[in-house]
Amino acid sequence: MSDLGSGDEGSSSQKYHQGMEQGSSEYDPGQQGQVEQELATKMLQIQSKRFYLDVKQNRRGRFIKVAEIGADGRRSQIFLALSTAAEFRDHLSAFSDFYSSLGPPNPDNVPEDGKLKSEMMIKDNRRYYLDLKENSRGRFLRVSQTITRGGPRSQVAIPAQGMIEFRDALTDLLDEFSTDEHAYKPDLPEGRHMHVDNKNFYFDIGQNNRGVYMRISEVKTNFRTAITVPEKSWPRFRDILADYCDKIKQQPSTGGGAAGASNVGGGGISSDQPHPL
Repeated sequence: MSDLGSGDEGSSSQKYHQGMEQGSSEYDPGQQGQVEQELATKMLQIQSKRFYLDVKQNRRGRFIKVAEIGADGRRSQIFLALSTAAEFRDHLSAFSDFYSSLGPPNPDNVPEDGKLKSEMMIKDNRRYYLDLKENSRGRFLRVSQTITRGGPRSQVAIPAQGMIEFRDALTDLLDEFSTDEHAYKPDLPEGRHMHVDNKNFYFDIGQNNRGVYMRISEVKTNFRTAITVPEKSWPRFRDILADYCDKIKQQPSTGGGAAGASNVGGGGISSDQPHPL
């Protein structure tokens, strides 16, 4: 039983791991320019295998990395968006119920392809194949992940006796981290730039574990300062600026004020190009 599913893993998991390091996955934290943060991790020992469930976060949002370490040290992993992880958790319950309804393994009555029950999940450009299988070493759930546009394939194999334990660990992580998944927006606006006199102003949108924010930077030669405005404050921030603009417009114009207004007005917002800072 210690080698459950080993016949289905082979070199594909190694190729997938290499592909993930090269940035082939949508949720891959190794993509260039991405900053990854680990939020939580759980380790499960199921028979001779260890499984690590890591909740991670990058600029695209939160996801769960499931890594399997076999008795021989072989490593394979799959990546799940939180919504996909929730669907997978529900399938684990159904597979576990089906497994419980089965009688003892019968070596003389093993399905030709070894499959006892199968399901498929689709998330964006990813497909996940769930197969409860049986071979001479026992029963296990094989979870395979593919990318529709082509690319490496990955899979992990969970011993059937450990599906409930795996489901419970996944549920704990989802209960803690999936409630505010909607707060993490995968596509944030690009930065914008405005030049006024000898100053440059940069407007950058980012996000962290507290939500989305705008960073406004003022840059001059040998000088830089910045403020950060949380997304929830943007409407009020905008209203205050608009109020000041209206009040300035209502005041009688003077020579100096007109000249100042002309200079400020001369600074336009450039086409939406991210700044190099």
